[in-house]
Amino acid sequence: MPKSKRSTRSGPSSAVAGGTAPYSLAQRTATSCGGVSASSNKGGGVSANLVAPNTSLGQHFLKNPAVVTAIVAKAAIKPTDSVLEIGPGTGNMTVPLLQQSKNVVAIEYDTRMVREVLKRVEGTSEERKLKVIQGDAIKTRFPFFDVCVANVPYQISSALVFKLLSHRPMFRCSVMMFQEEFALRLTARPGEALYCRLSVNTQLLAKVDQLMKVGRNNFRPPPKVESRVVRIELRNPPPPVDFIEWDGMIRLLFNRKNKTLRSVLMTKSTLKMLDENIRTHRALNERKDDMCDDENKDARQIIEQVVAMEQWKDKRASKLDLDDFLSLLAEFNKRGVHFA
Repeated sequence: MPKSKRSTRSGPSSAVAGGTAPYSLAQRTATSCGGVSASSNKGGGVSANLVAPNTSLGQHFLKNPAVVTAIVAKAAIKPTDSVLEIGPGTGNMTVPLLQQSKNVVAIEYDTRMVREVLKRVEGTSEERKLKVIQGDAIKTRFPFFDVCVANVPYQISSALVFKLLSHRPMFRCSVMMFQEEFALRLTARPGEALYCRLSVNTQLLAKVDQLMKVGRNNFRPPPKVESRVVRIELRNPPPPVDFIEWDGMIRLLFNRKNKTLRSVLMTKSTLKMLDENIRTHRALNERKDDMCDDENKDARQIIEQVVAMEQWKDKRASKLDLDDFLSLLAEFNKRGVHFA
């Protein structure tokens, strides 16, 4: 979704800050919000709801029923599935998700939207299948789910993706709509302008497919940018790598992705950090009876040896792929250099 002023909050496209208690029947209201009348349009279709979106929370309501239908179809919901919807808004996507699934848990920050989505299903056969949690999607503990569906505001896109990538138990897939540039970063390849730390980390942990482009006129109000829908499927089993250390190296190298590996790694601050890590790991894994030559070297000496190797000489992070990074991390670890 479009860039807006930095905020950790979100509207119907996601959820942020606040409590995590589910709303009960007693808390459901039928009042208008902010003086704007609202139509519940119970039972299906895209709502004629006229509640005003709060764009400061990243709210842009998806109004095209054909797009809603396509997204739900791409999620391939089964009758036995539990669905997590992040940012249900007025319920335009919630209703068809309820109709096809076992149940839906929706996380929504805006209390106005909580009321709207609950009104949407009140008195219908889907009412008992819906649970709405008012709170922060980044801070709220996710329940068990098989499929996640979300229309995500720009300001929490990255945090939400990484939360889903680390979620356990594993889910089958997540179908999410992002601002177009962010979505393209998820699948960017080495050498492309959008290739970044997000690209590498996401592709390490998941398979990402671009599903469809959604024009700005499909929203109310229209955002300033186009959107895209992607499907994220976690790699199962996950790759055998310490993600904290992996991300430590990737974060460092992509800080200046177009510089050579040697230029990035030989800065004073980086050498100091790596020397401290070397001393810590040596102290924790002392092997006096089996000490190799590398265990007597400092970070500068080891880095010089590694980046002088043919496969790394004059290489830049912007041109390396997953296998390159995995090999590089393994080479450093073998020589006693750690990034976490």
